[in-house]
Amino acid sequence: MRILLVHPNYHSGGAEIAGNWPPAWAAYLTGALKTAGYTDVRFVDAMTNKLSDDDLRDVLRSETFDVVGVTAITPSIYKAEAVLKLVREIQPDAVTVLGGIHATFMYQQVLTEAPWVDVIVRGEGEEILVNLIRTIDEGRWPAERHSVKGLAFAEDSADGPRIVATQAAPTVKDLDAIEPDWGILEWNKYTYIPLNCRVAIPSMARGCPFTCSFCSQWKFWRDYRIRDPKKVADEIETLVSKYNVGFFILADEEPTINRKKFIQFCEELIARGLPAKVQWGINTRVTDILRDEAYLPLYRKAGLIHVSLGTEAAAQLKLDLFNKETKVEDNKKAIRLLREAGIVVEAQFIVGLENETAETLEETYRMAMDWKPDLANWSMYTPWPFTSLFQELSDKVEIFDFEKYNFVTPIIRPEAMDRGELLDRVMNNYRRFYMRKALFSYPWAGSGQRRRYLLGCLKAFLRAGFQRTFYDLGKVGYWGPQTKKKVDFHFDESRTIAQAQMSDWEAAADKSRKAQPRNPMPSVSACGGGTEQLAELIDDKVGCTGAVGGDGACGCDKQVLAEEAGRASSGFHI
Repeated sequence: MRILLVHPNYHSGGAEIAGNWPPAWAAYLTGALKTAGYTDVRFVDAMTNKLSDDDLRDVLRSETFDVVGVTAITPSIYKAEAVLKLVREIQPDAVTVLGGIHATFMYQQVLTEAPWVDVIVRGEGEEILVNLIRTIDEGRWPAERHSVKGLAFAEDSADGPRIVATQAAPTVKDLDAIEPDWGILEWNKYTYIPLNCRVAIPSMARGCPFTCSFCSQWKFWRDYRIRDPKKVADEIETLVSKYNVGFFILADEEPTINRKKFIQFCEELIARGLPAKVQWGINTRVTDILRDEAYLPLYRKAGLIHVSLGTEAAAQLKLDLFNKETKVEDNKKAIRLLREAGIVVEAQFIVGLENETAETLEETYRMAMDWKPDLANWSMYTPWPFTSLFQELSDKVEIFDFEKYNFVTPIIRPEAMDRGELLDRVMNNYRRFYMRKALFSYPWAGSGQRRRYLLGCLKAFLRAGFQRTFYDLGKVGYWGPQTKKKVDFHFDESRTIAQAQMSDWEAAADKSRKAQPRNPMPSVSACGGGTEQLAELIDDKVGCTGAVGGDGACGCDKQVLAEEAGRASSGFHI
């Protein structure tokens, strides 16, 4: 059984400006396959290697495969479909498999527009993919495909073609049993520009018990599960010693949810002497930083150097709309605490809603200057079609060209300005913020790791700016305020959208969310709507099943990293 996994060649000018990110999903799936006895696996990273269709044709003509699997996040769905179309043309007997968050929820539309896709893996891929491969290997495909949980496929029936989704598969309960095969990756290709070292994206947990209305991750993973901190440290130690990784980002939506486990992880890194060899970063919430004020020096001692905070809104009204359970006035304090601990802090702002104005964009800049984060990021609101917020704002969404759903393209056109002006004002915020940082902050930020890291970040920004890859500026034709009326986002307006399919797919946190009374404008309170922190309520063995969920919030949607960089952390996420 010969298996080929392909990461599609998609670029957007977002998080990838910091370097080439390793597609961890390939390592996790390959590990699961090899554990099950399927060792003949090849991986092609078309994104990092910038492989054209002709390059992929050469690969497919040089070797024969029984199964070809491709992962797809929302903006890369068309690229993924195109890869499998090539497979169908060149190797028509190969079974074509598609996975990822977009195909999981949008399988009706995907299978309709890409009939050459044989089967979609819905949800986490390790167990489902192994069951699928075993069915194919034993000659039971396609006759017994209905018996495999977690699939979607098209078939002929007496009434004509129809699309079938088998029963949703359970989530992977024992994450520690997964042994990723990191050796499948070309490690010399994955460099983190700010530190000029190799980078990895391991995970400590999956899922999130909170229900940010703009986020898709808690829906995909369904329930929150956390690994043994020692096992995670083992994985980090392997990445450092065997693959010379010098920086990693935990792929978790919010690694600090379980404070006890996070502290154990930090202590384990320190005990093994790893902070002298590897630095790392996370996304998290403002409320967790305030909660953990006394532990921030420990986090820094463990090698944590970069924290990205989900401070998305320009005003408290927007925080309410996004179900972000924090207070605007808390953001400044959290940022100050992190900087005092020697940790580089990044503030994430979401812009581009229908009520965006020049004044609200200017307000985000004033907040950034007042709060004094080391880094600031303005992300265009991206309406994932399988989120709660999309349902609320769907009448405002007129672009369904998913390739542009990448955090850098304005999908929604604000009522008070056109998209070109929105982009121009966002660029104006970037120019002013980083000009001040370059002249008056970074060169004088001490002499240690923090200063070197910030200067490295500045190098990454300048490089992407000169190459015109930042925010896809070169592709859209933006050269400054004088060109804002000429910007062309190249939307394919012929694209339409079908309804997401989630009738058999309910996250544990969603059950809790639906069970609680909701006000049109939720009040701001602590995480989960209560006064206790979630870390004190989680059972160490089973994690959180949503019993204390509600309208809490993760730090910022992991897809700010994963979608921009094109690196889903695991699962087909296939």
